[in-house]
Amino acid sequence: MENTGTKMFASKGFRLTALFASLMMVFSVVAVDTAEARRGGSFGSRGARTEMSVPATQASPNATTGVQRTMTDSSTTRNATTAGAAATARPSLFGGFGGALLGGFLFTGLFGMMFGYGFGGFGGMLALLFQLVIVALVIGWFMRRRQQQPAMAGASTSRYEAPNAASYGGNTGSARNAAPRSAASARAGKRDEVGITDADLGSFQQRLVALQDAYSREDYAALREISTPEVMGYLAEELGENASKGVRNEVFDVNLLEGDVAEAWREAGAEYATVALRYESRDVTRNRATGEIVEGDERVTETTEVWTFVRRNGSDWLVSAIQQA
Repeated sequence: MENTGTKMFASKGFRLTALFASLMMVFSVVAVDTAEARRGGSFGSRGARTEMSVPATQASPNATTGVQRTMTDSSTTRNATTAGAAATARPSLFGGFGGALLGGFLFTGLFGMMFGYGFGGFGGMLALLFQLVIVALVIGWFMRRRQQQPAMAGASTSRYEAPNAASYGGNTGSARNAAPRSAASARAGKRDEVGITDADLGSFQQRLVALQDAYSREDYAALREISTPEVMGYLAEELGENASKGVRNEVFDVNLLEGDVAEAWREAGAEYATVALRYESRDVTRNRATGEIVEGDERVTETTEVWTFVRRNGSDWLVSAIQQA
């Protein structure tokens, strides 16, 4: 019976099958995060949270992945969001570098056993255990060195610091904070560190309608007034591509059905608000010369997107990012 099992594991057919299964597993893991949002569907900046997922809300039940097209320096945002965690988190023996080494040894042993080599009985098992002890000692040495390194001067232990009230321009911030929170803000709870009011929600709705209207009319000046330079750049790029193709995209009859605050925070003297917007509209693409519809139709369709707004020193909210939910 033992010889039969050994022959099975050593057979050419079993080896090929095991190799194919292993490769399929690896490729399936690698391919999980390769999908991208449609072009134009996820762009802009959410400050230090640009690469972070947006929490689920009532209007957008599923969490939204980080912004795909952005000019925000990823290394800067990554350092800002991980500085505190890296300084306080206790490294695990089976995580990170140590986990990769241990996993590599175990995978090599199991994979080798299928191919007719590997642990090699009791002696091979002792050799494997000896290797694991050496790896544990090396990892422990690295961990002690990391713990003994002094923290970098000026490193922040807080992921997001609320700026002083003076940075918002006199009494403007105090008056705004005195306004009652909206029901959408109350649902967000602690995720809303700003206290979004009904007046703010009204501004968000107005920006939604105004941006779609300006985009449909290809009004660059109007887009510049209600969006950040980065968002304006992406929209101008899309409008230029449409013009080169001889088409025009029109989004009209925009009606907001539901809006929810996903999160709001203060960062570097600015206030950010990320809001899930579920709205209906008519979205068509026409031939610029004839007016004929070449894509879409004039029926009312429903769309859910996540928009981020930013304001500084008491100024108006500007569209900072748009993500497809």
